[in-house]
Amino acid sequence: MAAAEQLTELEAFQRQVAGCTRCRLHEGRTQVVFGNGSPDADLMFVGEAPGFHEDKQGVPFVGQAGKLLDNLLAGIGLERSHVFVCNVLKCRPPGNRDPVPEEKEACEPYLFRQVELIRPKVIATLGNHATKQLSGKEIGITRIHGQEQPIKVGPLSVLLYPLYHPAAALYTPAMLKVLEADFARLPELLGRPAEVPEPAPPLLEAAPAAEPAVQLGLF
Repeated sequence: MAAAEQLTELEAFQRQVAGCTRCRLHEGRTQVVFGNGSPDADLMFVGEAPGFHEDKQGVPFVGQAGKLLDNLLAGIGLERSHVFVCNVLKCRPPGNRDPVPEEKEACEPYLFRQVELIRPKVIATLGNHATKQLSGKEIGITRIHGQEQPIKVGPLSVLLYPLYHPAAALYTPAMLKVLEADFARLPELLGRPAEVPEPAPPLLEAAPAAEPAVQLGLF
């Protein structure tokens, strides 16, 4: 799909999502925070949910955690415009509380559709909620950060790369070194060739009918 077509489809989908009332979060939001960036990005970041500033501006990761994300991207030669950034939830939970299962379930089709339209090579999940949502496993980020794993999102094969949420480094400065080390592997992951399924073995030609055992001298 050409980039222009992807942009058109993504914009149409964004307009559709803007009026969402699938869960109660719509009652307190300022606006849906759909996501932003390149419509044909090879690298997609998925965070948890919009915060106060994101809800007001309609753009993900615009606070202090967003500034740190921009710095981490610059450290590997990328800008926000080169990637696509979104969240598991598209509406801000009250008081920035954790997402609850019914909210994640309501938003999941939107996230999966974004992945299908953008077709990234790598999805970097930021924090526990995004990692568990896309991996389908209840394994905490502490155990699996920096460990890539292939996943399927609908018909699409993608490399999932769990990372700590940038906010973790704001509260625990020592975490910044871990994030920088994990980010440093992203260029290598993006440069890997897509996995091509092995070709099926050729069909064997039908064997000639066996001659009668007597003629073969077996008896």
